[in-house]
Amino acid sequence: MSSSDSFSIRPARTADVKRIIELTHPLVERRVLVPKERVSYFESLQEFQIAESEDGVLIGFGALHVMWEDLAEVRTLATRDEWRGHGVGSALLHRLLDDARQLGVSRVFCLTFEEEFFVRHGFSVMENQDAVDPEVYSELLRSQDEGVAEFLDLARVKPNTLGNSRMILQL
Repeated sequence: MSSSDSFSIRPARTADVKRIIELTHPLVERRVLVPKERVSYFESLQEFQIAESEDGVLIGFGALHVMWEDLAEVRTLATRDEWRGHGVGSALLHRLLDDARQLGVSRVFCLTFEEEFFVRHGFSVMENQDAVDPEVYSELLRSQDEGVAEFLDLARVKPNTLGNSRMILQL
C-alpha cells in the first residue's frame, strides 16, 4: 500500500454485514470492540458507513446512532490495521459527523480507547453526565439500548471494565 492508494466511503448494504463481522473479530479479541450479534448489525445497518479500497476491500466502518433530539453516538468506528494512519478513520468520522448535522443533532458522544484521535477531531473527555438535562435523562432511562445505558452510566450495564473514555463533541 502506498500513500497514493485511495478509498471511498458509502452507506452500508446488507452484503457488508459478513465483512463487518470479519473485521471486528480481531478487535473483539483485543477488547477494543464489544462483541455484537449478527442480528444487531442488520438491525442497525442504516446507521453504518463503509470505507472500501479501490479494489473493493472493506477497510473500515463506523455508525452513528441517534440517542435523543440533540444527541447521537459514534459507534463501532474501526479501521483495518494496515490502513491505520491513511486517513480512513478521519474520513469515516467526518462522514458520520456530517450525517449527525444533517439529522439535526448538535452533540455527538463516543466511548473510545482512541482519546488522542477523537481529541484531534474536537472531542473532549466527559467529566460528568451533565450532557443531558434531568427531563431528558428520565426519558432516556426508558431506552432498552445498551449504548444509551452505557452513556448514562447505569448500574444495569457492566462497569467500564474495558477502560475506555466517554467523550463528547459540540457540533
